Amino acid sequence: MKETALVIMAAGIGSRFGGGIKQLEPVGPNGEIIMDYAIYDAIHAGFNKVVFIIRRDLEKDFKEIIGNRIERQIPVAYAYQSSDDLPNGYQKPEKRTKPYGTGQAVLAAKDVIDMPFAVINADDYYGKEAFVKVHDFLVQEHASGEALPFCMAGFILGNTLSDNGAVTRGVCDVNDEGLLVNVLETGGIERKDGQVVCERNGQTALLDENCHVSMNMWGFTPDILDILESGFAEFLENMAPGEELKKEYLLPDVVDRLIKNGKATVTVLETKDRWFGVTYKEDKQVVVDSFAALIEAGAYPKKLFD
Repeated sequence: MKETALVIMAAGIGSRFGGGIKQLEPVGPNGEIIMDYAIYDAIHAGFNKVVFIIRRDLEKDFKEIIGNRIERQIPVAYAYQSSDDLPNGYQKPEKRTKPYGTGQAVLAAKDVIDMPFAVINADDYYGKEAFVKVHDFLVQEHASGEALPFCMAGFILGNTLSDNGAVTRGVCDVNDEGLLVNVLETGGIERKDGQVVCERNGQTALLDENCHVSMNMWGFTPDILDILESGFAEFLENMAPGEELKKEYLLPDVVDRLIKNGKATVTVLETKDRWFGVTYKEDKQVVVDSFAALIEAGAYPKKLFD
């Protein structure tokens, strides 16, 4: 069976570990963080390697808090995202402080990935079903052709909302064959008066709470890495004046172009699991209570790793 890797985008973690850094907030009974549960689920789904994408200046602290512990469970590699890591001929604008987004993050792992892989955020709980479905898709044999076979975990919008404020989700159009047609990054999504609404072009719009949304959980073949590399240079070349300090090179945008150009197909793998994460400070207790309930139900042991 093919080997597969789990790539965790964690370069957005702040410079202060512990207090106030949501990806590292303890949520389990023994101080586990959300990443621990994601890695536990990935290992049990069959993934063979974990790749952490982090900032180089945080490597020592990151390894002490989670990396060294995970290395005892599964092979681990590190990749480093930096706003200075640009193609030859390009320089970071003097006042730019943030990296260039999720596309650059995955590209940073190009030298440590040579197998099909899944990508996730560091601060989201995805549930067990999504890891199993994405892993099984990645190890399948797919018909050869011009279009690369990618996949995406398709969450039900109503299962991904926060009770404490609006969220941003990639709202998906899926055709009758279960393939992704379009993904639109949509902000201001929340439940109001029994309906799910969002903000679009300054107006409030209704959304179907049963539609599929992307939570940035993708399944790729290694081919995406060369595509990201060439696309990053094109992204920088075509950046409009005034965009150089904040514009990001985003995975959904890259995937969307590949679909529209016939270069890739993305199978949407529906998952009914309920997402949760610490989007707002008030979400933490909900996450703690949710993991306690999952442990009580037998979904996880009280202590994940020895």
